[in-house]
Amino acid sequence: MEKYSFKDFALNKSFDLGTVTLTEQEIIDYAKLNDPLDIHINKAVAEKSIFKGLVSSGSQILNTFHVRNWVKMFGDSIICGLEINKWKLLKPVYANQPIYGKVSIVFFKTNLEKGHCVITWFYEFTNEKGEHVQTLEITVMHRLD
Repeated sequence: MEKYSFKDFALNKSFDLGTVTLTEQEIIDYAKLNDPLDIHINKAVAEKSIFKGLVSSGSQILNTFHVRNWVKMFGDSIICGLEINKWKLLKPVYANQPIYGKVSIVFFKTNLEKGHCVITWFYEFTNEKGEHVQTLEITVMHRLD
């Protein structure tokens, strides 16, 4: 996976985060630790819910893309995270459903004196139909070197 740094960043630039497909067991294991609701861990109950099946926890898609892809691509330039805003959980994510991820830079401010820049990343996660399942903004401070 390609690594990016300050020299690669520009306002409105987008980066492909690839595709993640969660297995039923990954959904259950994640939920047992982070969000132990029946719709995430009990298949029989989930099938009787409005979702008609087991669904991932809302945070699982972001966390999975973050660990598997985003950190590998941008982690070497990170100083710290600053905020998460406008997190929208728009559609459920089911087991074995491919989810595509993309991030775009929607705010970019450089502070040469302090040796960092602040970037607001707009995350878009879409399903196989191209429908958004989640969107959010995360603001991060990056090193300039």
